[in-house]
Amino acid sequence: DGEESCNEKNDWRKLREMVFEKFFNSIFGWVLKFDPVYGIAVVAFIITLLSTLAYKYLTDQEALKKLKEDNKKLQEDMKNAKGDVKKMTELQKEAFQKGFIEPMKHQMKPIIVTFIPFVVVFTWLRNTYQNQGEILFSLGWFGTYIIFSILFSILLRKALKVY
Repeated sequence: DGEESCNEKNDWRKLREMVFEKFFNSIFGWVLKFDPVYGIAVVAFIITLLSTLAYKYLTDQEALKKLKEDNKKLQEDMKNAKGDVKKMTELQKEAFQKGFIEPMKHQMKPIIVTFIPFVVVFTWLRNTYQNQGEILFSLGWFGTYIIFSILFSILLRKALKVY
């Protein structure tokens, strides 16, 4: 009875993987015709673009811009307060609040919206490229994706004026 239950679970898993793979191959299948470096670059660009757009339109860009400006001023104040331990401690607390806590509050919405779709896409990427071995700079699919994602994120954030 346990063996039959295990077979049913495996059959269900295989069916899910097959449907899942067909779905993403219908969307990204054209990318599979490229060399893996270019295929991963294209997928990284698309995912990074969607993520950047979500971040831009689901956050208060004006508030984030002001926080960034406040942080620059705090850094300057911290440089000037090097000898004053009490002042430095106050500035560090404020910098932590404005540099980490406040932006994190703004970032939660796009993180929540993009998390599940990206996990699903990453699963497809892993299943598609894990057997390719080293793809770029002795890195596998994930390292290659990360490199392209960082590059595209920097470029897209500057181009789209995302804070």
